[in-house]
Amino acid sequence: MLRFEVSVEDLLRSRFALSPAMELSALLRSLAGRDRPLPRAWAARLRPAFERLRRETELDAFLALHTARSGADFVAPPPRGLGQTWADDLAAIRATPAAAARRELAAAKARPLGRDPRVRAVLDSADAVPRIAEAMDRAWQELLAADWPQLRAICERDVVHRVGVIGEQGWAAAIESLHPGIAWRAGGIELGFFPAGDTVRLVGDGLLLIPSVCVGPSVAAHLEDPWPRTLVYPARGTAALWDAPGPDALTALVGRARARLLVALDAPASTSHLARSLAMAPGAVGDHLAVLRAAGLLVRARSGRSVLYRRTPLGEALVGGSG
Repeated sequence: MLRFEVSVEDLLRSRFALSPAMELSALLRSLAGRDRPLPRAWAARLRPAFERLRRETELDAFLALHTARSGADFVAPPPRGLGQTWADDLAAIRATPAAAARRELAAAKARPLGRDPRVRAVLDSADAVPRIAEAMDRAWQELLAADWPQLRAICERDVVHRVGVIGEQGWAAAIESLHPGIAWRAGGIELGFFPAGDTVRLVGDGLLLIPSVCVGPSVAAHLEDPWPRTLVYPARGTAALWDAPGPDALTALVGRARARLLVALDAPASTSHLARSLAMAPGAVGDHLAVLRAAGLLVRARSGRSVLYRRTPLGEALVGGSG
C-alpha cells in the first residue's frame, strides 16, 4: 500500500494540471504493445503511421527510455497547470541539458530495444535529446494532434466535476472518487493497489492531480524529483473517446448518437464540451440534447456563462439498466 501523509497546507497547495506529453507517451507505449491495448478501431487507424515513424524517425530511442511501469522524466516534464500545451512540453524537452538526461539515456542502453545498434547510436550521440524531441514532435503531429481537442475536453470536464465534488463534499470525497482503490484515512491518502508499503510526506508542497485518457485503467504516481508528488488518474468519460459502442438496448431505444450522449453525461457538461469530446457537430449535439430533454431524460441548468446538461433519474435508470 502507498500512503501520502497530507496536511492542511498540502490541501491548500494541491492543484490540477493536464499533461500532453504524458498522454503522448502513454499512447506510444500502447501502440508498441507495452501498455493497455488501444481500442481496435483506434489502433488500426494509427498503427500504420506509427510503424512508419519508427522507420523514419528516432522513435525507437524514445521507446527505449520506457519500461512497463515508468519512463524517463525528461520526455514528460511536469506540467504547470490546466493550460499546458504540447508546445510548452516540447520546449521543455528540447531545453533539457544533455547532462541532466545522461542517466536516463544510459539506463535505456541496458534494455532490449536500447541494445539495437541504430537505437544505441542515438542514445550515445551528443544530440540525443533534440533528436528524440524531434521524433516526439512528429509523433504528436501525425498521431495525436487531431484527437487532442477531444482528449482535452474530456480531461477538462473531469476537472470541472472534481472541483464540484470538492465544493459540495470536500477533498476527502474528491480524492476517493478518483479510483475505487483510493481511500482517505487518518489524515492521509491510501492507495491499496500499490504493492510497495511506502509512506510519502508532502511537507506542504501539495499534490498534483492529472486526469488522463491514455494512462490507466489504474492510477499512476510520481514520487521523486523533478516531479511534484503526483497522482495520474483515469478521467471520467474516457469510454466515449475510446468509442465503446453503446449498450444495444439503449441504442435501439434512442439511437446511437443519443445513446452516446446519455452515456457521456456521467457528469454535467455543456454542448460545446460534449461536441469536442465526442467529435460531433455542435448543432447536431444541440438537436439531440433537445430531444432527450423533451423526453425527460435530461435537464439543464446555467452555471456561470455555460448551460450544463445532466441526466434525470429516468436517464440514469436507462443508462444503468442497459449495462
